[in-house]
Amino acid sequence: IQPQQLTLGNGSNDILVLLAETFLTPGHAAVYDQYSFVVYRLAVQACGAEARIAASRPVDDEQPLGHDLDAMQALVDEQVRLVFIANPNNPTGTWLEQPALKKFIAGLPSDVIVVLDEAYLEYARQPDDHDTLDWLNEFDNLVIVRTFSKAYALAGLRIGYSISSPAVAGLLNRVRQPFNVNSLAQTAAIAALGDQSWIADGVAQNIVERARLESELGALGLTIVPSRGNFILVDFSSAERAATVNEFLLRRGVIVRPVANYGLPQYLRMTVGTPAENVRLLTELQSFADGS
Repeated sequence: IQPQQLTLGNGSNDILVLLAETFLTPGHAAVYDQYSFVVYRLAVQACGAEARIAASRPVDDEQPLGHDLDAMQALVDEQVRLVFIANPNNPTGTWLEQPALKKFIAGLPSDVIVVLDEAYLEYARQPDDHDTLDWLNEFDNLVIVRTFSKAYALAGLRIGYSISSPAVAGLLNRVRQPFNVNSLAQTAAIAALGDQSWIADGVAQNIVERARLESELGALGLTIVPSRGNFILVDFSSAERAATVNEFLLRRGVIVRPVANYGLPQYLRMTVGTPAENVRLLTELQSFADGS
């Protein structure tokens, strides 16, 4: 990767907004999945562009609530300038296998910018996966967005980045604010990159605890969406029940994430914590089930 391919942002959120500001105006359109990161919608709206929202896969699919790439591709025409894909996806935790994703990118017009949001990548990598950065040699219209806010644990310092062709990076760097990333965040990011063993340990613990949580939540009679992130989307069957569970947990000092604003009112997103934190979450959920 060369310096001229990089664009730094005040978190990857900043990069996502910057992409919309650079490539979208009224009369243009962007495509994204029904249950995607809310910033895609906000950024597109702020630019006065059209949002084209592809229906997600149904809940009984082998990838429940996952991206339907055929549905997304069907929405692309000459007005579309951006396609947003998060892999793994937030808030569902769903993921796309690399061959299908690469085929999708190859099938898009070369003047459509594909934004591959890899905020949760570290939690999803498989031993036989290729680094998607290699795809930049094949696709000049690909922008890979990553962050230090998740596996690198620097969320409060706000630093993210994109890697793209020099031509695309040049456009982004002309549009971005000149002082958008502070020196403390940059110093911390460099230090974090130098401690890959800590990252590997954290990711390994997440994988173990995620599997345990999925199993234990299932034992409680709850339906979960299989996840490759550091969180699990849990189905409580109704919006009312999800809200009641959320309030119950809050009163006991356990914070989970309602996702009604994503169009998923019957679900709660639960972060994979430390072993002790996960035990507490499961204990409180059992207490709720017991009527305590």
